[in-house]
Amino acid sequence: MMESLPELRSICKRLKSEGKKIVFTNGCFDLIHAGHIDYLSKAKAMGDVLIVGLNTDDSVSRLKGKMRPILNEHERLFILSNIKPVDYVILFHEDTPQKLIEELLPDVLVKGEDWDIDEIVGANVVLANGGEVKNIKFVNDQSTSKIIKKIVAGYKDN
Repeated sequence: MMESLPELRSICKRLKSEGKKIVFTNGCFDLIHAGHIDYLSKAKAMGDVLIVGLNTDDSVSRLKGKMRPILNEHERLFILSNIKPVDYVILFHEDTPQKLIEELLPDVLVKGEDWDIDEIVGANVVLANGGEVKNIKFVNDQSTSKIIKKIVAGYKDN
């Protein structure tokens, strides 16, 4: 479910006091595909609670170009909130989730294997607070960008 930052900060404090391990990941999650589901399932398996930081439409456009996102933030938020491994989703407007990570202080910070640990935004904060930073191996060669290219190529062929 979608929470505000103050609500989610309070929830995290409560969960930590109960001994729960909080996992955080983030991304655009535009056009959800099997690779996303596998990634989120693996992330959730690293702890008890999975929080997903979701880029707003403006930040996706800045990162991916003016034609993105394909699905608006409300649709992406709804979809992510209804994926079984995801416990909480929070939107962020910045290009990185640094502020969110500083506020929530997850026990585990996760990104895909395409990120080196020392390049993961927020890694320094998580590690300084006794947490872990991990990569998840991708099981297929799927990405939203590749799906879009395939669709566009198909239209050009017709």
